[in-house]
Amino acid sequence: MTISWFRKATSVLALATITCLAEAQQADFNEVGRQMSIMLQNSHFARLPFDEELSRRFLDDYLKDLDSQRLYFTQEDVDQFNEKYGVQLHTLLLHGKSIEAATEIYRVFEKRVEDRVALAEKLLSGNNFDFSGKESVMLSRKDAAWPKNEKEAVKLWQLQIKEAILGETLRRELLTKMAKEQGKADPGSDDRQPKDKVSLRYKRFLSSVKDVDDEEIANYFLSAVARAYDPHTDYMSFREMNRFRDGMKNELVGIGALLQAEEDGATKIMGIVIGGPADRDGTLKLNDRVVAVDTLNSGKAEDMTDIMFMKIDKVVDLIRGKEGTAVALKVEPAAGPSGVTKIVVIQRGKVEMKDEQAKGDIIEIKSEKGAARRLGVITLPSFYADFEEGKIRCSVDVEKILNRLNDEKIDGLLLDLRNNGGGSLEEVRRMTGFFMDSGPVVQVKNTLGQVQVKDSDKGKPIYSGPMVVVIDKTSASASEILAGALQDFNRAVIVGDSSTFGKGTVQQPMDIGRMLPLFASRNRAGFLKVTIQKFYRPSGSSTQMDGVVPQLVLPSLSDALEIGEAFLEHPLPHDLIRSAPNFKPLDPQALYVPRLLEASQKRINSCKDFSYLIEDVLKAKDRIKANQLLLNKAARQKELAESDALQKERNAERRARFAKMSEVDQTTMSFFKVRLDDLDAGGELKRYNPADENTEYMRKAKDATADLDETPKWPSGLDPLKRESLSVLKDLVDLTTSAPLVGAAKESSEVR
Repeated sequence: MTISWFRKATSVLALATITCLAEAQQADFNEVGRQMSIMLQNSHFARLPFDEELSRRFLDDYLKDLDSQRLYFTQEDVDQFNEKYGVQLHTLLLHGKSIEAATEIYRVFEKRVEDRVALAEKLLSGNNFDFSGKESVMLSRKDAAWPKNEKEAVKLWQLQIKEAILGETLRRELLTKMAKEQGKADPGSDDRQPKDKVSLRYKRFLSSVKDVDDEEIANYFLSAVARAYDPHTDYMSFREMNRFRDGMKNELVGIGALLQAEEDGATKIMGIVIGGPADRDGTLKLNDRVVAVDTLNSGKAEDMTDIMFMKIDKVVDLIRGKEGTAVALKVEPAAGPSGVTKIVVIQRGKVEMKDEQAKGDIIEIKSEKGAARRLGVITLPSFYADFEEGKIRCSVDVEKILNRLNDEKIDGLLLDLRNNGGGSLEEVRRMTGFFMDSGPVVQVKNTLGQVQVKDSDKGKPIYSGPMVVVIDKTSASASEILAGALQDFNRAVIVGDSSTFGKGTVQQPMDIGRMLPLFASRNRAGFLKVTIQKFYRPSGSSTQMDGVVPQLVLPSLSDALEIGEAFLEHPLPHDLIRSAPNFKPLDPQALYVPRLLEASQKRINSCKDFSYLIEDVLKAKDRIKANQLLLNKAARQKELAESDALQKERNAERRARFAKMSEVDQTTMSFFKVRLDDLDAGGELKRYNPADENTEYMRKAKDATADLDETPKWPSGLDPLKRESLSVLKDLVDLTTSAPLVGAAKESSEVR
């Protein structure tokens, strides 16, 4: 018994020792790729055949990811890759030999970039360029053919460098002209010459291409393999997963500074989070330039990591760390002699990304014809949630705001989901119940065709009054679930772009390290974020590809751009299933959509800003269709002059009109903040002017170039889409209030 116990203890000790050694090493990414391939075949919704056709897709997507504008590889390179790996990558993945192929391809890409940048330096050091001819380049080369050979690639590259010089020259001339006209300092007076700026731009790109390790090459390749299944299946490296988790919980551990990569290689401090570690310390200033980072805070020069020309995500990773630890930054102060540096030591701490939290407002609108209306507004940037500790949840935040809006007796609610790319499925399920009786919110179908209905968990809604939801082309995933459910139940009027994004799939992160062999190193193996389900609205329609189409569509520049699921590679198709059990929509007549649409269209037709927008959409469509950029300076100057004249004409018209609108707003509208910090503190709501510069959460460096933009700000901070959405909500409130009394609606009114 003693011998048996000794053997068992020795075995456990040996296993622990081997495990520790394995964890200390980096994972074998060939094995990571093998396990990921197995996981894709077993878990992905589409169940694609793992064959030669998919292998070709792996290669095509990898090449596109590396060289999206088809400027570096040649067709000869691509042909060689196809001959060697085109029908073998799936086999190499399963045999644990794929990373060698990925690395070989990457090294060819690296060599091509080196060659192009060397050519750029040669061209830039030569004679002045001739911009009087009829040459042109494509605005976008994503669908262009690869250059046939090196000779054709060189010719193409010469045109690209020429365009870069012309573009920079025209930009500089325009800034000088605007500064002179406005009597302001020329922001480009101390800037580098166009040739120097272009040279630095490509040197920085070359540095980023060369500054990669095995983990990053594996990340590029395995991400391309994963996304060959659908646009949202992805391989996430250890670094990326940490960033994803921070983003989902709206919190990180760092110094609370916004960083920007400079052309000369340094990293510039462009913003400081108010109340964050850097702000509390007070030593780091806006526009300071960071040139090195010492994560050990040893004070020794040899421990300083030079970050010149380092990719910004790597700089961020160096500065972030464990709460309570210190990081030392080697800084060139903005206020001081050039080249002089100092060491700034800051204790890392938790940084709340408050600008990404839910927030509320109350807009009180007086009316000559009727009673004043109190309209509540909730802005939700994402469906965030802390999956690890569960302390941060957007549904809890929205519930707090909604309860306060109810206490303030709002007449109607505007839910702004613009720029909301989605997030937690559980959070949107819970949140939908805030606005309607218990019932189906979303249906989820797995790869076997089994459908699960997810109901809201609220018996009665928190808010049951008139409601408008605002969406745009970037409203995706969870945003589409919420908007789709409220639309299906005729609970709210949807207003905005021609549709939402069209992402109707559910992803689940899977730890690849757990699938590796027993004694293999799991360190930094990464995660597979794989599509495991499709979701459907209560009515049975998928949001995939089609998105949610508003009842009231407003003009939008995004309709001219390639934004949405349909423009991504390998999207899953749209389809239908049966409507959910217990799906019982409300009476659609209670939304008064025909009358709202008629009133809204009249306002749109008479709105100068929407007419400008429609003009811009048509021009943008023509520009994208032409896909051509002239290299003739005189022609480009003429285009810029016409654009500048048009902008000045619009600005003059807007300044006069906006001044009148602002005067009316001041007498008819009052704005009150409903922020989470204020709710926690209690007390009366704060009245404020939303047109003022937003400095709630971060102090930002002033941009001298942006200072030359004389485009007037939207009156009361209300862009045309939001102003019109509030007008629609006010109409809905008026119609809902008056209908039971007189059986007909009052005349619609505009939020002015």
